[in-house]
Amino acid sequence: MSKVTPLYAVWAAVLAGALSAPGTCRAELGGTALPASAAGAAIVHSQKSGVFQVRTTTDEGGTTINEYSTPAGQIFAYTWQGPTMPDLKTLLGGFYDSWRDGAASAQASGSALHATRIARPDVIVESGGQMRSYVGRAWLPGALPAGVSADDLR
Repeated sequence: MSKVTPLYAVWAAVLAGALSAPGTCRAELGGTALPASAAGAAIVHSQKSGVFQVRTTTDEGGTTINEYSTPAGQIFAYTWQGPTMPDLKTLLGGFYDSWRDGAASAQASGSALHATRIARPDVIVESGGQMRSYVGRAWLPGALPAGVSADDLR
């Protein structure tokens, strides 16, 4: 005689596992940086004479992600480098749809083989690489602190 497990019990187990699994908590572009206590093993250091700080984390795929925020905590950029692409939907947050629309246009024009630069009025995303070697950056042009340029995002 076989025992049948109700579907709700399976979903409850999956949800419990997902919520208890170790992972990196991350805020989104334009949002507020998480407090140091919530960032886990993140490395935080200041740049440009205190104009911004950089929090460095490594995601589940082994990719290093740098989160750039103002002293007040507003996240204005991310950079990444590693063997996998980061979850851009999570990083871009509310700017994801704008980026996706620009990426769809770039793909339709055939200009998105190994590297893309999607420049929208609200967000700019540069991404490229090949298997196991991805690099990129995303930033809000209107939110860059005074004296900070895209060249400072490495």
